[in-house]
Formats: sequence, C-alpha cells, structure tokens
Amino acid sequence: MQPLLIYCYDAWCGWCYGFSPVIKKLSEVYKDKIGFEVLSGGMIINENPRPIGVMAGYIQQAHKTVESHTGIRFGEDFLWHIFNPDKSDWFPDSEKSAIALCIVKELLPDKQVAFASDLQYALNYEGRDLCDDEAYRHLLADYGIDAAEFYQKLHSEQYKQKAQYEFALVKQLQVTGFPAVLMQVSESKFYLVARGYTNYDDLSGRVEAILKDMAAPKTQ
Repeated sequence: MQPLLIYCYDAWCGWCYGFSPVIKKLSEVYKDKIGFEVLSGGMIINENPRPIGVMAGYIQQAHKTVESHTGIRFGEDFLWHIFNPDKSDWFPDSEKSAIALCIVKELLPDKQVAFASDLQYALNYEGRDLCDDEAYRHLLADYGIDAAEFYQKLHSEQYKQKAQYEFALVKQLQVTGFPAVLMQVSESKFYLVARGYTNYDDLSGRVEAILKDMAAPKTQ
C-alpha cells in the first residue's frame, strides 16, 4: 500500500492553526510519494455548548505562546472575541467544522489539507465563527463547491455521522492531543510522526526516515 500520512487536528485548536503551514507544505512537497488524510478530533464536543468565555482566559495567554513558537499570527477579529468574551456570541463546538471537512474530503480529497488550513485561518485570523453556517460560504467559490449542495449536506444526518466516526477513529488511534501526525505503512503498522507542534524540518526528516526504511531490502 502507498504510505498514508494521517493528520489529526481540530478546527478550534490554536496549536493546529500554528501547525497548518507546516502540514500544508509537507502535503505539497510529498503529494506524489504519500497519501494524506485529515481527521477531525472533536476537541470541543458538548451537548450544551458553553460560551467562549469559558476558555477565553486561557487563550488570552496561550495565543502568545503559539505565535512565538510557530510564527503564526492571530487576527484582531478573532482576538476581539477572546478579550471581550462578555460581548461575544460564540459557543465553540467542533462538530460543524468537522462535518464541513467531511463534505470537502468526499468532493475534493486532494484538497483536504488546504481546506483544513483555510478553516483555521477563517477562525483564528478572520474571526469567523465556525459554528455559523455563513463562516463557510466564502470558501465554497474558491473550491468550486455548489452552495446548495454543501448546505444540504452540512445539515444532513449522514454527514454528521461521518464526523462522529472521525472523532471515534481518532480516539481509536489513541490520539489524546492536537495536532498529531501518524504515518500508516501497512494495514496494521503505524508510526507516530508528530505529537504537538513540530517544525517542518523535523517532520519531513521523520517522514524521510520512514520512507527510507520502507525502501530498504528486508532480510529474512
């Protein structure tokens, strides 16, 4: 089988936002050597979603750490919600963004890494609420996706179940934090390539080592 790189992320994860340029570059450089799949991890799943204020205090400090470690920048429109949580109408939940990714994976499987990155930019820089249907509309034209079809699927039980399946699969892969990158080289063999933010040189070096090992003649 062709090796498959599995990127476990969550659209609401700030560290994944910082990691998105790394995984995007990797997918472009290695697209002819390995397959890529993005799985949504379901970082924020609540039957009764809680307001952004619950996590705003943490993000007020954590976003600076992400910026200093990764070089990414959070936008003023996002930070307004973080520093004015009492005025924000955000109730973060991972499900809708995961459903949106499932739709794009089915329609445009080669674009899933790029779309995941664009979702994170829409949230963390442009300040679009990924729980709001309209947060996705500007991306549909860029990807040539019919809006009526997209929104029908966004609210269908079928695609909700696909997202729930991804959440369960990430747990089955024993991923407990995001971002995480695994590389599958056979039906039952996986390598953990990255746990947490990892720079491009380190990540690509680990991928190269696995590919080299796969290509090496096996002694009996």
